Amino acid sequence: MLKLYQFERTWGIPNLSHFCCKMETYLRMAGIEYEIKPAFPLSAPKGKLPYIEDDGKILGDSGFIILHLKTKYKDLDQELNAVELAHSLAMQRLLEEHLFWTTMYSRWQYTDANWQVNKEAIFGRMTPIIRNIAAAYYRRKIQQQIHGHGIGRHSAEEVFALGMRDLDALSVFLGNKKYFLGNQPTTLDASAFGILVNTLRCPIESPLKEYALAKNNLIEYVDRTMTDYYPDLLTA
Repeated sequence: MLKLYQFERTWGIPNLSHFCCKMETYLRMAGIEYEIKPAFPLSAPKGKLPYIEDDGKILGDSGFIILHLKTKYKDLDQELNAVELAHSLAMQRLLEEHLFWTTMYSRWQYTDANWQVNKEAIFGRMTPIIRNIAAAYYRRKIQQQIHGHGIGRHSAEEVFALGMRDLDALSVFLGNKKYFLGNQPTTLDASAFGILVNTLRCPIESPLKEYALAKNNLIEYVDRTMTDYYPDLLTA
């Protein structure tokens, strides 16, 4: 059986990692059987979670993993036309290369209160000395990544204004559809759910979250996806 290596569950959502959540959501939407193996980035082939092991083959990066799953198991995008595939790719880039970084800014840099919540969720099971060393190392490393991306060079007000524009675009694109590209889930939905559930349903407070909570169709989308694909978490 395929093994999915990811962070342990917390906060009542599938995963605190946007991309671990994306990966598991694709597996559930595609009906692919899998087994979860709790892990930490140090064990990952590319230094990041998630990664999978499938028939002895180890793959990292959610994008490359999904390409593998599309070939071997099920392609959620097989019914999309060329224009829809282009829209899907563009929206995934908005989600994963931009909105994602505003949420990371919220967790790792915005306020000390948010950082403490994030620190406890990721490092809380470690012994105190190791926890503090590991947390400080990864916080510094991720803040450098946020700065390197470019979004960390802005003021908090500017960062969240950029993220709000992303949420506006997502809300308009979704409209009153069940999924972003119609009545059936696609790869875009796995990506969108992974980012949006980690914006709307995590205990990280920010102007971005407040703005997202005013987008009723995004809230309904996240709630619907939780109900349809993660009923086990709703009853846990």
